[in-house]
Order: sequence, then structure tokens, then C-alpha cells
Amino acid sequence: MPASLDANLKAVRQTVARSAERAGRDPMQVELVAVTKGFPVERIREAIAVGLRIFGENRVQEALPKIEEIGPADVDWHLIGHLQTNKIKFIEGRFRMVQSVDGAALAEALDGRLQSPLDVLVEVNVAEEPQKTGAPAADLAILTGAVQATQHLRLRGLMTVAPMVEDPEAVRSVFRRLRVLRDETSQRLGVPLPVLSMGMTDDYAVAVEEGATMLRLGRALFGPR
Repeated sequence: MPASLDANLKAVRQTVARSAERAGRDPMQVELVAVTKGFPVERIREAIAVGLRIFGENRVQEALPKIEEIGPADVDWHLIGHLQTNKIKFIEGRFRMVQSVDGAALAEALDGRLQSPLDVLVEVNVAEEPQKTGAPAADLAILTGAVQATQHLRLRGLMTVAPMVEDPEAVRSVFRRLRVLRDETSQRLGVPLPVLSMGMTDDYAVAVEEGATMLRLGRALFGPR
């Protein structure tokens, strides 16, 4: 097993601990989602061996053979990329969470295919980047209400993908805004929304300082693809 994955994981946890300390948070509140897009099953097995338990895939079609090959294991799979309606039929029994619900029609279609509860996050395009998926903040009340009205979807929180920037300080306001939106949504719906999925390899330290409870990390753990 390459020592780099174990070393990278320790470095990530140290960074999370320092960021959490600066924000007066408990680093144990922050979960790591190992993003395995573009990485083979062998790397996933190495990640399991060093203690990682949540794996994120961007595309259903890439995830399915990996999930099948890993088989029954003490791991959770999250879909973190855009969910196409023609892939909804593959979700149940494979994914523990869909982090990318970005429209009421998608929520309703997903609910219609499920027989059991599924944890979901609503993806918000906080920075309003036209090339990215995610609901605009202005639609959040309607969308979260639609999710709450479904039979099988369990709304757990919000997710965002921050703009790619050289200085992570430039996206601090994006993370801060998502936290505010989460708090407002929780208050409006009258339910706890514990999950804030925000922060990736280049900006996760800032995300932790702003309240992230779930980080989606690929290169930080596995190195370049």
C-alpha cells in the first residue's frame, strides 16, 4: 500500500483539526468524503484499509461497477455529481446519500422510484455560476419544501461547489452564505439540518472554519488523477 494515502489522510486531519480549533469547533464534527472519481477500485480498497468509510462519485455510470466490485462492506456511497433522471433507477440500494438534488422535478422523480428512505442534500449554486448545476438561492424555499413533501427523501442539509480560485479566502463568503441559508432553511422548516457539504481539496480549510460538516476530497487524499 502506498504510504502516501496514509500520510495524506493524516495531513488532512491535521489541517481539519487546526481549522476547527480556530473556529472553536470539534474536528470530530467534520466527515471526510473520499472522492473516487477517476480512481480505480484498488485505491478505494487502500482507502478503506486506512479507515475511510464514505466515498463520493460524480457519475452513476462510473460508480456502479465500483460499488459492485467492492461489494458488501462497511462503507457508504454518496452521489456528489448531477443526477440525470434516466439514472434514478440505479440509486436505491447503492447510494446512502444523494448530495446533488437541485430541482423539484428531480426530487419528485427520485422519490417516485424509491421504496425506502434516502438521505439527500439540496445543492445550491451560491455563487450563481452559469456553467454549474445547483439551485439558485432564490429557489431554495420552494425546493426544500418540495423535498420535505416527498415520501422517501430525508433532507439532511445543503451542499455547494465553490468557484475555483487561487486564494481560498476568495470563497469564504460562499461558505458563509451556505451556512446562513442552511440555518434559515432549518428554522423555516422546523427541522434540524445538520449537514453542510462544502469544501474541496483547494479550499477545505476555510470551509471548516465556516462550518462545513462534510468535505469532499479527491486530490488531497489520493494525489493527482
